[in-house]
Amino acid sequence: MDCASCARTVHSYLEKQGLHQVQVNFATGEVQFEKPGDTREEPIRQGLASLGYQVLDRDRTAQTSGKAGWLGTHLRRFLFCLPFTAILLLPMIPLEGLQVLADNRLQLLLCLPVYGTGMAFFGRSALRSLRAGLPNMNVLIALGATAAFAYSLYGTLSGQPAAYRFYETSASIITLVFFGHFLEELAVRSTRRALEDLVRAQPVMANMIAFDDQHQEQIFPVESAHLRTGDLILVRAGEQVPADGKILWGEVTVNESILTGESVPVARKAKDLLLGGSVLVSGTARVQVTAVGEQTVLSGIIRLVRQVEGQKPPVQRLADRISAVFVPVVLGLAAMTLAANWLVLGSFTPALLRAVAVLVIACPCAMGLATPAAVAVGLGRGARNGVLFRQAASLELFRDIRQVVFDKTGTLTTGRFRITHYQVLEESPGVPVMEEAAFRQIAASLEKYSAHPVAACIHTEWKTRELAAWSRVEEIRGAGMQATDRQGNIYRAGSYAFAGEGIPDNGHRVYLSRNGRPLGWIDVADEIRPEAPAVVAWLRARGLHTVLLSGDRPEPCRQLASRLGIDEVFAGQSPEQKMTKVAELRAAAPTLMVGDGINDAPALACATIGMSLSEASQLAVQTAQVVLMNQGLRQLPLALGLGRHTYRTIRQNLFWAFAYNIIAIPVAALGWLSPGLGALAMGFSDVVLAINSVRLSVKRVI
Repeated sequence: MDCASCARTVHSYLEKQGLHQVQVNFATGEVQFEKPGDTREEPIRQGLASLGYQVLDRDRTAQTSGKAGWLGTHLRRFLFCLPFTAILLLPMIPLEGLQVLADNRLQLLLCLPVYGTGMAFFGRSALRSLRAGLPNMNVLIALGATAAFAYSLYGTLSGQPAAYRFYETSASIITLVFFGHFLEELAVRSTRRALEDLVRAQPVMANMIAFDDQHQEQIFPVESAHLRTGDLILVRAGEQVPADGKILWGEVTVNESILTGESVPVARKAKDLLLGGSVLVSGTARVQVTAVGEQTVLSGIIRLVRQVEGQKPPVQRLADRISAVFVPVVLGLAAMTLAANWLVLGSFTPALLRAVAVLVIACPCAMGLATPAAVAVGLGRGARNGVLFRQAASLELFRDIRQVVFDKTGTLTTGRFRITHYQVLEESPGVPVMEEAAFRQIAASLEKYSAHPVAACIHTEWKTRELAAWSRVEEIRGAGMQATDRQGNIYRAGSYAFAGEGIPDNGHRVYLSRNGRPLGWIDVADEIRPEAPAVVAWLRARGLHTVLLSGDRPEPCRQLASRLGIDEVFAGQSPEQKMTKVAELRAAAPTLMVGDGINDAPALACATIGMSLSEASQLAVQTAQVVLMNQGLRQLPLALGLGRHTYRTIRQNLFWAFAYNIIAIPVAALGWLSPGLGALAMGFSDVVLAINSVRLSVKRVI
């Protein structure tokens, strides 16, 4: 695709074929859609080919490698046309020896290869777009080059070569536009470098462990693409982990920077997860493969980034509306330029050159590239540093955020609890309602089925081989666990309101009851995330209002808020209350909500932007618009800064795109710019946008 109108042509065609949710990304050349089950892909491919587009599979490198014709790239077309165009331009140098090249028939012969190459590309694309009813930028190029060539050809055939010789203009337009397209390809490719680094990290060799018929262990190399879930592999120091897997044996340190942005190696031991794409810094591990191919975390990141790249933030809507009518408007302006200059100057030749300059300097590509280029760089930098944006609109929304709401457990704290104290209630003085061993067994058996960090702590510390058997178990969101044993007794473990009523002291963390009768309570302690104080201080220093919104008891919440310097606290909130409170806060000012649990999902969905941690529950991750992959809040400032600066870059790009066309078209119409320079300026307009976008990958955003 050569311009935004090409993307619109593809989009319209696919929708006419009955496809849904069509997203066409001009900058990346990628198309995403949903298709009904009975839709065949081959006719759609053939239809797109009839419009002049080659459909590639996902692995575009493998598909295009070695298959392009000898004039199959813009660089080759430019290099082919350049010698002919250079010779055509030589007579413009005031030297006697070069004037022999000014012969009209020689100029025609030199121009024909360039014009033929240009029409094979621009002309064919222009005709196909006109047949589809959606003229693209190549209509402008083909029309401008053809006007200059036809005018010159008329002079040659009519015997008036001196007054009608503009072969060099036609050749210059075609050659310089090919050069501009080549520069644009280089620039756009640089905007996707971060994502391409992730893609290149995927195919690696693996050391597969197998056993021969003598039960002797054998290790042999295989490509990661051949691994299957359940395979055993050996990963040594210095090697890249070929697929996601669980460590069965070994203690290692791992560099997970490609996935999390955290360059400091982390320790991993037996039962820990190794992420495909990470690199072992030290140690050796035997690993059981848990996910391969499209199911790995790295593939999920790449798939998500590509999906979001195809989305358009609201700021792009104005550019889309203008791009939709850009080519017809420019054709009208060129016709007006020709007529007005012919009347004013009284000569057709300079009027035609000015009209041609208007055609070739107009650049709808700039408007189509403004948003995708910035979004690609922003998403790529985010992915490289462990910040995944699930929606392109989030990049624009970040600029308005005025307050940040935090969940407590697992978000501001590590979620790694330990049991500090527990007590079994007494039925009568000195007579407990049950044995302590039975109390611990019931608590561990109940909490086994919950993903909450407090529940996981209780189950891990108190689990035994003989856990209680339940006929029914369910988790009451925001309250606790409830189970029924085979005798019909109903057990509960959770909050005071859920399981502790009847106990005088409601200041404990977990209460246990049977058939509504309290059995005892358990206290656990959590630790603050090391990065939390610095993150909260950074937010407050920039004038953002901070809020702690938790289902925990008021006293621990107030203590945590006091230690971190959080402005406002809402404790003891159920999931519904959290959602209502976030809605109230959002109504007052744009709000970012950061959470990690199932009970945070409604509030995350209700916030202006929902942000989740990578180790959060799947429901929270799926609900959030932004996911932090580095196991903590460290990259929260980067996410905020990157969102704001990406939006700022988009606005700068759009300003340049509009300003360029608003200024360049009148300049060309007034005759202050030749068609050749106009063609070169058109190509460089895209390069300016791409360079401005690439700055986002290195500029300071926090």
